[in-house]
Amino acid sequence: MDLRQFRDYKTSVFYPGCKQIIHKSWKPRIQLRLKSQAKTATQKKFKGLTAADLDLWTKSFDYLLSDPNGQMAFTSFLKSEFCEENIEFWLACEELKCTKTKETPSFTATDIYEKFIRIDSPKQINLDFHTRDCITKNLQDATMSCFVVAQGKIYNLMKNNAYPRFIQSDVYKELQAMASTRAKKNHRRVLH
Repeated sequence: MDLRQFRDYKTSVFYPGCKQIIHKSWKPRIQLRLKSQAKTATQKKFKGLTAADLDLWTKSFDYLLSDPNGQMAFTSFLKSEFCEENIEFWLACEELKCTKTKETPSFTATDIYEKFIRIDSPKQINLDFHTRDCITKNLQDATMSCFVVAQGKIYNLMKNNAYPRFIQSDVYKELQAMASTRAKKNHRRVLH
């Protein structure tokens, strides 16, 4: 006879040979399973990450942003903090600066404005009224540098606010542990 009841994250199961009801909480088991899946995905995503890279990330926010793994890790952290629009805006501005043709910047600038600057936009970034107003006025004659002031403000916001939290976060600590484990495995391979 199989008796199952679901109450308050617990499953009560009657095992015939046991003659008693065993209460098993399923919530911690699901959380553990999700964490292990996330860890496996993280290991695949950051394949070439080394402890030296992580050390450089702690010393320089610019290095973190210039390193593809650093960008990915920082973006992942910002998503967990529900403020990924900051890094997305910063990266869009960097891409706009690298644009060579004359036609593309005004189109791309409009896209950036619609996505990040306009009030009630899907990923509106936190800017003061004067900066937002200045961008709105400059948008008619868009150049590759029309977002420089806003990008600088978002850069400083990330550097002074999110970056220190990232370095102290569980995401960063997991990456350190992963890089350390990988280094030990590689060291053992060299010795054998």
